[in-house]
Amino acid sequence: MKTLSLCIAAGLGLSACAGGMTGSTGQNNNDNGIVTQYPVETAMLNIYTKQRSDKLVAVVGSQSVSAEIQVTPKGSMVFNNKSVQGTEINTINKMNNQTTNQSVAINYFTLNPLIFHGFTDGTGKYSLSNQTTTIPKVATVGASSKLLTENVYADSSMRNKIGTYNQDWSLSRDTNNTAWFCIETSGNLLLSFDPAGTSSECYKINAKGDILASKVTLSQPSSNGSTKTVTLNSQ
Repeated sequence: MKTLSLCIAAGLGLSACAGGMTGSTGQNNNDNGIVTQYPVETAMLNIYTKQRSDKLVAVVGSQSVSAEIQVTPKGSMVFNNKSVQGTEINTINKMNNQTTNQSVAINYFTLNPLIFHGFTDGTGKYSLSNQTTTIPKVATVGASSKLLTENVYADSSMRNKIGTYNQDWSLSRDTNNTAWFCIETSGNLLLSFDPAGTSSECYKINAKGDILASKVTLSQPSSNGSTKTVTLNSQ
């Protein structure tokens, strides 16, 4: 699954470098009126499979950086000899309001349950996802789980593997009736030192799974052991 954070990291050169959508309810309130459970599958569908746009911004040193993201469903497709659904992620990265990069990727998935199968992008990359767990319909605040392992190849021949990544999800409290649903992506497991580092892609959701805000944190290690962290927030 191509996460938005990887599109942003590549485009901003940091490694060399949303309007709410309605889903089903499923919340569980405790006696104090605090929501303790959230529909995380609905949130994931809203993030990665539904039409939406978002703009994330940050200041890095004296530079303003941004990522303009457009998610567009592509309907029924065939990927890796399977009938799947596809969604295009178009990311335009800017520095000081000047476009530095534009990337286009397509995520491939099936529904009921939601399973991600991989992605392709405009540079020719081809990935296969091994989703090890089913995304639950509803999760309790504090829950977390491994989601998938993804092998990325230079092209569809799959002769040259260039990356292996783990992705996990977690749910943490924000307020009494909102939570942060996060997708964490590891560094490239094929490298002993990955200069691109890791990323965390988080979405503030309500009890319906609507996306209220988002943020992406990119953590880039350096050879001296320090880590540079950049967080872009939705505007």
